[in-house]
Amino acid sequence: MKPIFGRGPSLQLRLFLAVIISVAAIVADSRFGVFTHVRVYLSSLVSPLQYIANAPGTLLDTMSTQVQTRSSLIEQTKQQEQQLFTLRSRLLKLDQLEHENQRLRELLGSPVHKESRKMVAELLSVDSDPFSHQVLINKGALDGVYNGQPVINDQGVVGQVLHVGSTTSRVLLITDSSHGIPVRVLRNDLRAIASGSGELDKLELRNLPRNTDVQVGDLLVTSGLGGRFPEGYPVATVTRSDYVEGKPFAQIEAKPLVALDRLRYLLLLWTDKKPEVHDDEAVAPVAAPSAATATSAAEATR
Repeated sequence: MKPIFGRGPSLQLRLFLAVIISVAAIVADSRFGVFTHVRVYLSSLVSPLQYIANAPGTLLDTMSTQVQTRSSLIEQTKQQEQQLFTLRSRLLKLDQLEHENQRLRELLGSPVHKESRKMVAELLSVDSDPFSHQVLINKGALDGVYNGQPVINDQGVVGQVLHVGSTTSRVLLITDSSHGIPVRVLRNDLRAIASGSGELDKLELRNLPRNTDVQVGDLLVTSGLGGRFPEGYPVATVTRSDYVEGKPFAQIEAKPLVALDRLRYLLLLWTDKKPEVHDDEAVAPVAAPSAATATSAAEATR
């Protein structure tokens, strides 16, 4: 007797075809970016759901704030008034220093750096992939966010915008293994590239000669090279500077000043030199230089 329903392909064959199609899609997206538009479109569709998912937490936070006792609120107000008084006294000194700085710049004939535009953004979610250090924020193209835009917080540099949706954006953290940021040692102006290590608490300064003048405790700040990150923002503190016998380069590691595992609010910066990135292209993080390039750069700065 002939069966009513024909037997389809075997389970092993269907699994094999699914794996082949998945690998082909991954390769096509990584090499040619064929799913960039799809990713941006899906991000725009999913963003309302992310807001809804965050709504219970926001509601609980609001309720917990409202149920604080009156005495606790009075004490907080008193502390804030004292802090405000202290900050105002510091502003008096800051105004004086800015005035003196302005006079010195006029004497030297050097240009004054104008304050760049800034916007506060809030963290929506963290990428679940342990090998990809990315976060999602609640600002997008409608707010003027662009690919490659630098992102900081009150402690230092966080990363840069990787993908922009209409109302949300994805930020690549400085510790991602694909990220590199031009820095300089504040003590001696030595320039280098701080590359992500794939660990949230470690950056690496690669391809520097063994006799490079970098010491534990040195502060790394953005150098401004490449025009993506403004100059002078703190990035990390050197935690290791030595060399392994038989290896041509120094082993230099640094710890980011920002607690990247405890992000909540971020600050988007608008730079004077906005990188030219087409909408249909993902921003390419600053790549680490070759060994020869880094060596020559280190020798030139000494």
